Amino acid sequence: MRKFGALLALIAAVGLIDAASAPAQTAADSSAIVATALDYIDGFYTSDAARMERALHPELAKRIVGDPAGPGSRLQNMSAQQLIDATAGGGAARIPDDAKKEDVSILDVYHNIASVRIDAGVWIDYLHVARWNGEWKIINVLWEMAPRD
Repeated sequence: MRKFGALLALIAAVGLIDAASAPAQTAADSSAIVATALDYIDGFYTSDAARMERALHPELAKRIVGDPAGPGSRLQNMSAQQLIDATAGGGAARIPDDAKKEDVSILDVYHNIASVRIDAGVWIDYLHVARWNGEWKIINVLWEMAPRD
């Protein structure tokens, strides 16, 4: 039993050393992550489908929880192609310019993954971003409408 405990302690110590030695977020990574988030939100606002597509991994999953407080909660899903098509179709045209925001905050970066928050004014997006073939791409989006005044 002592050997097992010592083995667990060694595994934990190696894990801590590995986590502690993880490379710090670089300025280039931060800039690229923010640029990806801005391609996503500004691409949507300007109906620039190419810019939106540049930001997304082809297997993106964008989700919102419908009826979150009720007994009929459900996930509403959007794929990368659906989001690109909505962008090309002028999906943001109904949003007044003064309501559009693009406040991007990097919440965390670890090696080749990051979490990002976008306050878009009318809604909030939480993005999971990953380095894919050397570029930062949005893999997941979980979003919610902002409360109305």
